[in-house]
Amino acid sequence: MDESQNIPLFKKFPVLAGRLPHISLGCFPTPLGKLERVGNSIGLSNLYIKRDDLSAVIYGGNKVRKLEFLLGDALRRKAKEVITIGFAGSNHALATAIHARRLGLGSTSLLLPQMNAHYVRRNLLASYHYQADLRIYHNWPRLTLGLVAKLLQGGIKQGVFPRIIPAGGTCPLGIVGYVNAALELKEQIGAGEIPEPDIIYVPLGSMGTFAGLTLGLKVAELRSRIVAVRVIENRYANVKKISRLFSRTVAFLRKLDDAFPLAGISANELDVRDDCLGNGYAHFTEKGVAAAALMKEQSGIILNGTYSAKAFAALLADAARGVLKGKTVLYWNTYNSRDLSSVVADTDYRRLPRECHRYFETDVQPLDRSGFDR
Repeated sequence: MDESQNIPLFKKFPVLAGRLPHISLGCFPTPLGKLERVGNSIGLSNLYIKRDDLSAVIYGGNKVRKLEFLLGDALRRKAKEVITIGFAGSNHALATAIHARRLGLGSTSLLLPQMNAHYVRRNLLASYHYQADLRIYHNWPRLTLGLVAKLLQGGIKQGVFPRIIPAGGTCPLGIVGYVNAALELKEQIGAGEIPEPDIIYVPLGSMGTFAGLTLGLKVAELRSRIVAVRVIENRYANVKKISRLFSRTVAFLRKLDDAFPLAGISANELDVRDDCLGNGYAHFTEKGVAAAALMKEQSGIILNGTYSAKAFAALLADAARGVLKGKTVLYWNTYNSRDLSSVVADTDYRRLPRECHRYFETDVQPLDRSGFDR
């Protein structure tokens, strides 16, 4: 059977099936589960989780949905390599490296420094294992120069320029993955797997997950409100940028199929929580670490101190304030839970580029000393 027949977006808008690039990478739909023990411990009788941590067999998380379209585009354009951008511990860069290699594509990760953590070490080692070309730069201007040089080098050597995948896979084509995710949720609601959520919690990083789900919920005619929990500074992610991404994605899809709704959004529809960021991107917080510990203890699910733990901490804070009482709440888990320990166990970090070594030769931040997300 044609795989497009299983994709909710393509079922609703068949014209898009022939016009959007797509390659199957994941295991969809991702499961829904009820967090009984966690819910009982915080006074929520209808607390659910969307398991995007299980979105692919080798490496899951929220980036797989975007990469199905972005890497599909690279293949359609006959690229030999993709280049992406992130911070040193980028889950997106690792996901790109893993899934690009599955498709026979080379992968380069252009990375910026960040606060150290155990997962940074693991992601760097795993990226090396999956043959990513790792390059760390001190700042954005140097990274930009490195990007231009890599593009020219790849174009000359391969006869075709590498495809650039933006940070987090966040662009209209990547965002389509989460428009589709909202329609997937609508099907699961229709099948009785979950009541329609009143509130959905997600992290707000590169903004693609939030923008895509927000648009998808409108298209699916679901009334769920999304709470986007900031995990990165306002200059990188803000309401103005989210609105622009939303509008660009609508225009992109309508250009391909004018049957796609002319959806709009106002600033007051974008619920962005700013109180869980702490000292900044990749700085763990005490509340985030406590939230991750509760989730691991009560459900066995691992969260990440940079992203998913902060989103769950916001949910716990709202439950404590009583604002979630009687509501159906969905926590959308965007962090990979596939075990990479066997991949990184035998890799000597000194094989990595010299710029990566400091993450192994200096201590992790104090709140990550226990390595809770392993």
